[in-house]
Amino acid sequence: METLNSRMRTVDVARRAGYSVQQIRNLERDGVLPPALRTAAGYREYEEVHVRSALAYRALAAGVGPVEAKRILRAVHDRPIHEALALLDAAHARLHRERTDLALAKRAASAISAEPIDDVRASDSMSVAELAAALGVRPSTLRHWDTEGLVVPDRAAPQRTRRYSPAQVRDARIVHQLRCAGYRVDTLRALMPDLPRGHRSADVEAALAARDASITARSHALLDASAALTAVIAHAADPAY
Repeated sequence: METLNSRMRTVDVARRAGYSVQQIRNLERDGVLPPALRTAAGYREYEEVHVRSALAYRALAAGVGPVEAKRILRAVHDRPIHEALALLDAAHARLHRERTDLALAKRAASAISAEPIDDVRASDSMSVAELAAALGVRPSTLRHWDTEGLVVPDRAAPQRTRRYSPAQVRDARIVHQLRCAGYRVDTLRALMPDLPRGHRSADVEAALAARDASITARSHALLDASAALTAVIAHAADPAY
């Protein structure tokens, strides 16, 4: 069993968890740490579970972000354990979907950017409606990409209607795949002008590799968080743990 000698001050928890004293107080306020004990004089006293909760939060925040990490820790402390585990399962599932989408985006970007675009005919161009139907998106999505400078179509006289050349269709397909893989519009806005015609762009490859590295890092963080959460849950079941 824990004794009074195992009780810690705020600064002790901060040092062991790698946070500042104020951050520990904030984490307690937000429910990431269970409420501290209080001495007769009103001073906080912490236990091992507080250190383990802070370490679990650090790993979770790296894996799922601070908002979701706080949600999971609050569930661990205040809700039936199956609810906390369901949130953790959902976090793993989201990473799995991201990894699956990324693999598809890699294959698509490689294959689509290598498609030949020479010896094309005027009839090979597509209208907004035709391209939207081919991609499975709304026409308004293509107009938004046009406004953002991601895929800018030609304007056909005399009505100045949008017409997408084969090269622009290919670019739209790449943008669609990368958006499905989670890339933000501002990232793609900087990327697309450098995409060479007719072969794979080194910038696209680098961006996909960076996304892959991010997913891997978050997967490792969730693995670390799972171990830390196991310690927190075990302590909640048996304070002597």
